[in-house]
Amino acid sequence: MVLLYTSAGCASCRKAKQWFKDRDIKYTERNIFTTLLKDKEIRFLLTRSENGTEDLISKRSKIIKDNDIDIDDMSVNELIDFVQKNPSVLKRPIIINENSLLIGYDEEEIEIFEQQPHNFKFGCAKESCPNYAICGKLREE
Repeated sequence: MVLLYTSAGCASCRKAKQWFKDRDIKYTERNIFTTLLKDKEIRFLLTRSENGTEDLISKRSKIIKDNDIDIDDMSVNELIDFVQKNPSVLKRPIIINENSLLIGYDEEEIEIFEQQPHNFKFGCAKESCPNYAICGKLREE
């Protein structure tokens, strides 16, 4: 299973969803504005991205520019709190499965999701799940 972090009105998010629908690849969508991202979930995304905040956070976002915020000076906990309170700073879509992470929509790069098994269960809570070692208790309440 593929997990898409999206937002309403995001053209790249619509393209990504349509790409998966066209290929009959199941995905779970999470709107970053209507669902609070949990601490562990944000940490997981940060550790999966090659360049951490550089990949995930848009330094050109209005909140960062208007308030002259330097996310590089934040601790991990401060960054997580900041993202939870200001999800608009996240680049979108964020597409993740067991093996890959893609931030933004790229017609060539998204093809990696077509070539992989699609049985990823994000945030499972049972140790019997085959993906438990990857996602752990990420989505646990």
